[in-house]
Amino acid sequence: MISFEMPNSIRKTVTLMQTVAENMMRPVSRHFDECEHEVPWDYINFTHEALKVMGGGTLAPSEGNGRHTDADAPKRPSLAYQRLAYSAEVLSWGDAGLYLCTPAGMLGAAAVQATGTPEQKVRFLSRYRGDKPVFDAMAMTETHAGSEMPSATRTTAIREGDQWVLNGEKIFVTAGRKALVDSPGFVVVWATVDPGAGRAGVKPFVVEAGTPGCSVTKQEHKLGIRASDTVSIVLQDCRIPLDNILGSPEVQTKTEEGFKGAMATFDASRPLVAASALGIARAALELLKECLERGGVQLRLGLPRSRMTNLEREVVEMEIMLRSSWLLVLKAVWMMDERQPNNLEASMSKVRAGDMVVRITQRAVELLGPLGISRQLLLEKWLRDAKINDLYEGTGQINRLIVARRILNYSRHELS
Repeated sequence: MISFEMPNSIRKTVTLMQTVAENMMRPVSRHFDECEHEVPWDYINFTHEALKVMGGGTLAPSEGNGRHTDADAPKRPSLAYQRLAYSAEVLSWGDAGLYLCTPAGMLGAAAVQATGTPEQKVRFLSRYRGDKPVFDAMAMTETHAGSEMPSATRTTAIREGDQWVLNGEKIFVTAGRKALVDSPGFVVVWATVDPGAGRAGVKPFVVEAGTPGCSVTKQEHKLGIRASDTVSIVLQDCRIPLDNILGSPEVQTKTEEGFKGAMATFDASRPLVAASALGIARAALELLKECLERGGVQLRLGLPRSRMTNLEREVVEMEIMLRSSWLLVLKAVWMMDERQPNNLEASMSKVRAGDMVVRITQRAVELLGPLGISRQLLLEKWLRDAKINDLYEGTGQINRLIVARRILNYSRHELS
């Protein structure tokens, strides 16, 4: 049965993360926002060692791996994704960009979990327990293919003997530089083995750091989450081992296995993006209340709505948005840990959180007036950080389509 209380086994992790957020993230948040391409090694090295000791906040095999485990393995309870959600919320309260620099397994690791064999999970994910911080990324978007990626992918993977040869270009790869240049990490590249097969021909391939033919060509200058690198990657006759394909190389037109693997990755990652949005929104709402209190404004939140001021009603509405979004996240990650399909719940949590964080940060800035847009506070930065949560891992519009299709039981051909 789902519980809305924080599990006791997660409290220790969250307590540590809160300390890190307050003492290692907030003090340097402005610096790494302004020095966009500087790597926050102090934060990275500390969290790497702390997570190794605590054994929490990562998708490494010893964590239980949520629902993506060997079908023959015993179905024991897991808290892996719930732990990740709580950690994402607290660290994003500290700084969302720095949170994305946490060496704990991000989108690439989620792809391995969703589509890899048990051997591949151990092979690629156990490196997070090593001596050096490790990063991962997922390369999906192309210049001509964003939300329509599965049917429009031009990056190719051709088998030659005991290798795959990859050619193409990927853009907007989060943490791509850290995965390929700054650590012994990897990038999961989605490429087609059969361009004529459409979505069914798209498969995930693990490209490890140092692989010849894979290069980082551009680092983006961004509106928000500027501590996290976002890059373009070029694959030119990039050769990888045959067993670096995640899942079967066979093209199964009826089942569209490759496309389903991509969607399973998003089912795991979208609630974590939503959790990150919650951390930003909580930070903004807390600061708004503090500033109002310092300005002599008392919020009487226990009164009937008819007796509240307009400002008090607005703050109540923000609280409602924040708390209801958290309930959707909890359900989505609980279902992951219980190995239940959560496609609908993952997209619902992402839609709600993406809207909520933009509305709360924007309204907080507006209510504080000139102080809200000044660099004296981090509030204007949080507004800039907020918008990405409505965009990556599937835009709000795409996720609304998914929610509508699942609720109405429509196919993508019937509702697009």
